[in-house]
Amino acid sequence: MKKISIPDPPVPAIEVRGAAKSYGTVRALDGITLSIPRGELFGLLGPNGAGKSTLINLLTGLVRRDAGEVRIFGYDVDRDYRITRALLGAVPQELVYDHFFTVRQTLKIQSGYYGVTGNGPWIDELLDRLELKEHEGKTIRQLSGGMKRRLLVAKAMVHQPPILILDEPTAGVDVALRRSLWNLVRQVHAAGTTVVLTTHYLDEAEELCERVGIIHRGVFVALDRKDALMRQIQHRKVTLEFASPQPRLPAPLAEMGASLSADGASATLLVDRGDGSLQRLFEILGRGQIALADLQVEGAGLEDVFLQLTDEKRRPDAAGRIAAGSAP
Repeated sequence: MKKISIPDPPVPAIEVRGAAKSYGTVRALDGITLSIPRGELFGLLGPNGAGKSTLINLLTGLVRRDAGEVRIFGYDVDRDYRITRALLGAVPQELVYDHFFTVRQTLKIQSGYYGVTGNGPWIDELLDRLELKEHEGKTIRQLSGGMKRRLLVAKAMVHQPPILILDEPTAGVDVALRRSLWNLVRQVHAAGTTVVLTTHYLDEAEELCERVGIIHRGVFVALDRKDALMRQIQHRKVTLEFASPQPRLPAPLAEMGASLSADGASATLLVDRGDGSLQRLFEILGRGQIALADLQVEGAGLEDVFLQLTDEKRRPDAAGRIAAGSAP
């Protein structure tokens, strides 16, 4: 395959401007804008039906947008589709294979789709990295679900694209494989590949991603660096460990919305730095009526950010947007 020229001076790896897409009366994407610089590991989060898959499908050319622009390294995904598809490697959510080919045959066939030949050493390296080497002669139907998931990653990387899109790559895999895939993502990213990761595991995004976009009802409700998003959240989680198990939650804590653990040994509650609830909690505890063994106060995590920003009580403003941080 002829080597594709990536424009210089650098343009964003992915650029989306005012992209909109509807399915009948359902507005899947409502004029979103996103720029991902080269080499970034970007996390795309959102509840089911938020528009994540539609955005991924726009990038990969599986669906056409109704409005706006979508570019990969400056190339239009519709007009220059042969180029943009070669610049992307995508791992879909679904396990899609021809079950009668072996693992190695599958990777050779996938290479052929991009006009890539003579890449046996790279296929060997992928098989080693993804712990598929001993299974290379097996047909797909002989593989476990986890092995099939690894093969999807290998297929996406077989033509060594500069952008890798991972759509729920660890869905349904065990903890050991999940950690293994995390390490692979880090290695790929460290080598200069731009990575877009969609996931329902918020700890995964918190562990891996540099910047996060949270999409809800077809618009971004947050788009900023991970640490900056966490600083926006006012809530603090407080865990109280009682000196002895409590048969019921002490009334002052119940009034603050605390919840008692099943064994009565502890209680947890959320307090807000801005509304005085943390101060009220310390006043309650200062009265000495609740005997404690320990107290822990935790800052916000990405899960807290996600839950707050996708709360159904939260609604876009008159312009159809909720204020969000801008890209760096």
